[in-house]
Amino acid sequence: MKLIIKRLIPATLILRSVMALILLMGTQAAFADDGMRKLVIQVSTDDVRTQNIAMNNAVNLQQALGQDNIIIEIVAYGPGLSMLTQKSPASKRVPSLAMQDIIFSACANTMEAIEKKSGKKVELVDGVGVVQAGVLRILELQEQGYAYIRP
Repeated sequence: MKLIIKRLIPATLILRSVMALILLMGTQAAFADDGMRKLVIQVSTDDVRTQNIAMNNAVNLQQALGQDNIIIEIVAYGPGLSMLTQKSPASKRVPSLAMQDIIFSACANTMEAIEKKSGKKVELVDGVGVVQAGVLRILELQEQGYAYIRP
């Protein structure tokens, strides 16, 4: 038993050190060159509560840091695309939040799949842009130093 504990202690210390380093690097990466913070929020569920939480997170960060001090992009794909259409009650907030400099991006791959299945064109609410692939957009933003959250 003592041997197992002795082996776990160094592993635990190493794990804690690595986690601290990752957190430190992630914090530094979430700033633009001009000191502006950057955040991407993933929405991939049709749960209206979660969609509203994502938008609440964005609004709360803008209020805490100042609208001019953070860049926020909400990327919706899969079932989460509904938040950017009239199908979700959460979509009513999107146009006004887009006017407050929150960027909304819809996944073209998801839109094409829905259109193919339903035979109807996906109608996005005002203030929404389209990206080829939601997951790819998130990857690109993280490569540009964006912090990432998924409510």
